[in-house]
Amino acid sequence: MKQVVQNYKSGELALLDVPVPGCKPGGVLVRTAYSLISTGTELMKVSEAGMSMLGKARSRPDQVAKVLQSVATNGVPATYRKVMGKLDSYTPLGYSLCGVVEQVGTGIDDVKVGDLVACAGNEHALHAELNWVPKNLYARVPDGLAPRHAAFGTVGSIAMQGVRQGEPQLGEVALVIGLGLIGQLVVQLLAASGVRVVGVDPDPVRCELAERLGAAACGDPASVAVEAAVAELTGGHGVDQVYLAAGGGSNQPVELAARMSRDRGRVVDIGKCRLDLPWNAYYEKELDVRFSRSYGPGRYDPEYELEGRDYPIGHVRWTERRNLACFLDLLARGRVDVEPLVSHIADFDDAVETYQRLKDGDLKAVAVLFRYPEQKEEAGDAEAPAVAVPAVRRGGAVSTPARSAEAPVRLAFVGAGNYATSMLLPHLAQRDGVELSTVVTTTALSAANAQRKFGFAEATTDLDAVLGDKSIDAVFVVTRHSSHAELTRRALLAGKAVFVEKPLALTEDELAGVLAAVEESGNDRLQVGFNRRFAPLLQEARKRLGARTGPASLRYLVNAGRLQHGSWYLQQGTEGSRFAGEGGHFIDTASWLLEADPVSVYAVATSGNEDLQVVLHYPDGSTATISYVTTGAPGFPKETLDLVADGKVLRLDDFVRAAVYGGSRKRWVSSRLPKARDKGQNAELAAFIKAVRTGGPMPVPLESLVATTAATLAVQAGLVGGVPVTLAGPR
Repeated sequence: MKQVVQNYKSGELALLDVPVPGCKPGGVLVRTAYSLISTGTELMKVSEAGMSMLGKARSRPDQVAKVLQSVATNGVPATYRKVMGKLDSYTPLGYSLCGVVEQVGTGIDDVKVGDLVACAGNEHALHAELNWVPKNLYARVPDGLAPRHAAFGTVGSIAMQGVRQGEPQLGEVALVIGLGLIGQLVVQLLAASGVRVVGVDPDPVRCELAERLGAAACGDPASVAVEAAVAELTGGHGVDQVYLAAGGGSNQPVELAARMSRDRGRVVDIGKCRLDLPWNAYYEKELDVRFSRSYGPGRYDPEYELEGRDYPIGHVRWTERRNLACFLDLLARGRVDVEPLVSHIADFDDAVETYQRLKDGDLKAVAVLFRYPEQKEEAGDAEAPAVAVPAVRRGGAVSTPARSAEAPVRLAFVGAGNYATSMLLPHLAQRDGVELSTVVTTTALSAANAQRKFGFAEATTDLDAVLGDKSIDAVFVVTRHSSHAELTRRALLAGKAVFVEKPLALTEDELAGVLAAVEESGNDRLQVGFNRRFAPLLQEARKRLGARTGPASLRYLVNAGRLQHGSWYLQQGTEGSRFAGEGGHFIDTASWLLEADPVSVYAVATSGNEDLQVVLHYPDGSTATISYVTTGAPGFPKETLDLVADGKVLRLDDFVRAAVYGGSRKRWVSSRLPKARDKGQNAELAAFIKAVRTGGPMPVPLESLVATTAATLAVQAGLVGGVPVTLAGPR
């Protein structure tokens, strides 16, 4: 098998062929699926190995002290031979991985061959194809958790142990100094515990990432913004806890901790940073300095780690292994999100090159994973090379309620947030033949506001009453993304026509649930809010372009911009990624222009997954590239599109201007004032209301809505797997 090793004397990194470890009693043999590079701890070790002997001595005074003791005991010659022999040997790298149990040792009954486990330990969870892992250093991965995410188990346990040492309480304020891998996880764990967090790091990219993941504010350690944020959140008293997750030789983190802490605050050291405590500052505030020892109780205890002797839960609630299992559970339930931390995934065969790029600064990363691609199927990896496009099965003849042509179409709205009240209800409130019957919200006041502003006949928080009201013809689902599929399913089963804002679903299971409701009820009266295909300007441009005879190339630039801090769109654990929320808009527009559904998707992301490139392939050889970026200039138009085919070009500039070029001249141009920008909402609503009134077909075939939703889901699968994803038929 292969394993990553390093010679500490020369600094050489190598991918060696080494024997497969035996499966000893009290542990399991694990075949690695993903292993995580700690860009802090491991890179520090790699950098030290490249130093001169004097540099090594300066960086490890603890080891120098051991050498001097050996000289006193054994003499110089013996000590020299011992030290040089140890330095001139290969040592392993790695301590956090996820893999599949390949063999079970005697005495193990909690896992079986084929189970997916997360493993810890710098002697047992190495960057190697196979590792023997003792019982207390692995935990079974919950069903549905991707192996690449489970590979974060060890570093997550380190962050969790640090947070436990801080003893956070609801409503407290914490300062996290150092927003590398551990710091980012500490921020999320604190936010999940009801603590408001201020982050500190000189890297603005890491500061922004921490804010997206739950920090109230972040900034450079020298910035007045940090002090201002702490003062505002604490009323000038100072933070309750400080977590030192920084490295390096500066004493600035320790000094900043004292300055930002309240009287009798807690300072927890997680990282390896300089700790010259300024005596006066710490004494005057009587600060409580605590150390967090790696993954938790049990670490460095050979009886616990190697012999499998657990600590009684009544005496030690959170051990190394229980921390690991707890962190995996938080990941599985979406309480912590590690996907935004993944900066790069490298094939294991490229391990040496990857370390060198990290060391040289060519690869700037928060977290880097090694992927063992040949193990994907055995690992039960969720990153399958195909995403199913479920078949639409109708349970019988689709019936539409008999209605008088003169009777108004009675609508109910579930949700009355910003989009509903700004982009949908203003059009419907002015439309003849429409009656706004009932608005349903989770809070009484928002329902009352919508009723007053738009003239709903009733306002309620009782969804069941609305679904049971036979006089209501159609239900609009305009809630948060995570509820769309379930509310749509319930409304279809109640026999209502449904208009649901994008996305229709966030997972394949949710999509399957919607289609199961269609099959069970025979009700396929569904429209998803993909409004851009209804935009008058784009419709006219497509008409002017004319029919195609050959494949087309489409480029769609979406300058999405930054979200404001606190936006629920940033709650990726529950509401899906930002692209999952609105990417269907752009995929639907491309598919409508190309008159087909995509057959494969390839997606790549920049560091931090902020900017995406999505390439869609179509049956006739056409391609569509969607560049979804958040880092562009805010003054640049949000959406620009170019379609090239048969010697012609269609150009759309943010639904304000459009042009069609043919041959050497521009054939058609349309200009609109910015205030007249029309992205098709009004026309889409008109088409939906007409379909409900007449019983005619829905504006977009259900099969197309399903294909677009599946393609949107495939983008995330493509980012996870790093390979093109086929859009396959039902599995």
